[in-house]
Amino acid sequence: MSSDSRRSFLARFSTGLAAPLILGATNKSGSSKPILGEGEHTYEVTHDWGELPADIKYGNTHGVCVDSRSHVYIHHTVYETSEKPDSMVVFDHRGKLVKSWGSEFRGGAHGLHIRQEGREEFLYLCDIKRGLVVKTTLSGQEVFTLGYPQEASPYAQPGADGKPLKYSPTNLAIAPHGDIYVGDGYGSSYINQYDRDGKYIRTFGGPGKGTGQLLCPHGIIVDTRPAQPILVVADRTNKRIQRFTLGGEHIDFLYGTNAPCHFNIYKNGDMVVPDLFARVTLMDGNNRILTNLGDDSHSDYMATRKLTRDHFKPGKFVCPHGACFDHAGNIYVVEWVEVGRVSFLRKV
Repeated sequence: MSSDSRRSFLARFSTGLAAPLILGATNKSGSSKPILGEGEHTYEVTHDWGELPADIKYGNTHGVCVDSRSHVYIHHTVYETSEKPDSMVVFDHRGKLVKSWGSEFRGGAHGLHIRQEGREEFLYLCDIKRGLVVKTTLSGQEVFTLGYPQEASPYAQPGADGKPLKYSPTNLAIAPHGDIYVGDGYGSSYINQYDRDGKYIRTFGGPGKGTGQLLCPHGIIVDTRPAQPILVVADRTNKRIQRFTLGGEHIDFLYGTNAPCHFNIYKNGDMVVPDLFARVTLMDGNNRILTNLGDDSHSDYMATRKLTRDHFKPGKFVCPHGACFDHAGNIYVVEWVEVGRVSFLRKV
């Protein structure tokens, strides 16, 4: 083991994260793809997963989700030289292209949520450029749109500069009974709650560092693991996770992530948290950190994210922005890098 590797291992061990990164480990198929984690949380990594067609070039890959047929949806901003403007690219579980659509989200594609409603699945998409939340079918047909929250009192009056408060929704979550929670992450740091039909209910949060306050509520999920579902918010600029009741009352804080972006929960209770500061965090059903995968948080990741793909290190993350489990416990990770990056973490 080199001195650098030894220091990395000791640093992980001292923080209780005895899950060293192993590069170049050979798996059962004889592959030398990077291996992350250990024990029950070991993954073989395939970077640049999916056969992207030649006429589409990724911009920042912001959102990812998986439907009931194991189709994988990638929401990206579209690179400026891309011949085709489609912001949504859909693959089967083998990485074969199924379809693409969504030119209207070019430049604004961000949060992505999928939900089963009756016998049909729907997508909910956040557009940070147009300031919209859009519900669509899996093929992109629009069902309804939520725009500027004029009914909410913080947005009803102009700000100190005389202009309307900035509104730029980053992600959303949906409660079991259908209420929709929209995080105004890049706008004014409020959470706006609507019913299943888009009727306004309430607003909570708002800018600040105190209890119940938020600075960039970037990601959001309704956690159904407890007896009573609760709302979990990636309070990114405050470098913490904050939990609320579904009525908007503060519960507590969770610490240990540096820049949490979003969440996805697997059927066994594990939660994946893409951390913008160059790592992906896994937490158990009690919200204890299991491991940080592909941790490169001591690198100059903010500079690396602007570079070409050959500068990205195998087995290391640059700026993870979205992540989700598939039905077998594998993980897809998409990153906030200018040329886009999709990684598939196959559970070993």
